[in-house]
Amino acid sequence: MEKLKNNLIPLSFMISIPILNIFYGLLNSENRGVYSLVCSIDKATPFLKVFVLPYLIWYPFIFLIMVYICLKNKKVYYKILFCLDIGFIISYIIFYFFQTTVQRPCLVDQDIMTKLVGIVYSNDKPFNCFPSLHVLTTYFVMKGIGKVESSKKITIPVNIVGILIILSTLFIKQHVIMDVIFAIVLGGIILKTVNVVFAEGVEVWLKKLFLLLTMKKKLEN
Repeated sequence: MEKLKNNLIPLSFMISIPILNIFYGLLNSENRGVYSLVCSIDKATPFLKVFVLPYLIWYPFIFLIMVYICLKNKKVYYKILFCLDIGFIISYIIFYFFQTTVQRPCLVDQDIMTKLVGIVYSNDKPFNCFPSLHVLTTYFVMKGIGKVESSKKITIPVNIVGILIILSTLFIKQHVIMDVIFAIVLGGIILKTVNVVFAEGVEVWLKKLFLLLTMKKKLEN
């Protein structure tokens, strides 16, 4: 508990996530036109309502794993948090210019799992799909836990839950396969870029960027 208190300030920076999430609701519409990325793989993918459970677990999963990473290694924590924020911003830009949608099944059963899926559907319109934020954020925290924890007793359960969350986006028809693939590719690019920036030091990287822009301006003149 004492360690948690000592990390309240670093943990408070996670407020950036709900702040950025405001734009999710603003963009979650078909006003700008929509595209469909459904392919034969998606048509062959069954609707499995039980996967609504890992889909919903995503919410506490991201928060708890980020807290764990912060307590273990602040540098990795800041790196993953930066990745999350950059990932959200890039995704929102894509949502604005390339809005996609996914066709959902008609829910007729009255069991608890179907009702949970119905709650998900009613609280999240079938837009803002490409890339999948569930997949992108899960990818980042899975990579983060691998950096701060060597014990397989921790990493294996986290990775299993992470994989189930990623699969859940397909099985409850919240996303299509292209949403998942692109989210992982985008996540890899962002993480690699952020690793380079943090390795050199943000200040050093910004100085290099300033010098590059200055040289470019001189050449143009």
